[in-house]
Amino acid sequence: MEFFTIKEMVQVELVEKKSKFIANLFPIESIKEAEDRMKQIKKKYHDARHNCIAYRVQEGGKIFEKSSDDGEPSGTAGAPMLTILQKNNLANVAVVVTRYFGGILLGTGGLVRAYSDSLLKAIENSSKIKKCEGVEILITMKYGDFDNFKYYCKNNNIFITNVEYSELISCKIELEDEKKEKLLKDFETKAIILKDIEEITKKYITKSI
Repeated sequence: MEFFTIKEMVQVELVEKKSKFIANLFPIESIKEAEDRMKQIKKKYHDARHNCIAYRVQEGGKIFEKSSDDGEPSGTAGAPMLTILQKNNLANVAVVVTRYFGGILLGTGGLVRAYSDSLLKAIENSSKIKKCEGVEILITMKYGDFDNFKYYCKNNNIFITNVEYSELISCKIELEDEKKEKLLKDFETKAIILKDIEEITKKYITKSI
């Protein structure tokens, strides 16, 4: 399974017939984080009439989804925003669109457009990251082999996430499943010189686009 997420939080504003819509779109890693972050945003905009939400998050290999209209007419806010996240294959993201009522009713169609346009504008302004199934691996090597290994990782779009220096160099790397097989083969045939390779965990990793 592959999906897109975003690098960092994005906030945009939209005004429709004097109602102000503030969209906060942000990355998350769990349902708990989504709920906690949304509570913080709702607290910040506690004086607003509506704080409508939607999120999609990957946990345990499944996508969990939630949306809420927060007092708006049913189906005019949360559901359209969730549909947009689905159509854009976005996960590990949450959105809160806050509405300050401007005194003019928008009607159901107007509400759907306003909430949808707020989220679409936030997505357009975000930096997207592609995620795919992969693995985190611990590598150990001699100091003299580190430069060659960094070059190997760069050429194969393997991400070095952590480096520790002691008697040997220890690196944590993230790579796609299919690239793991190539790494193991290159290790066995000594195409790259390493002391040891140890798989740490399966995880969703950033995929080069």
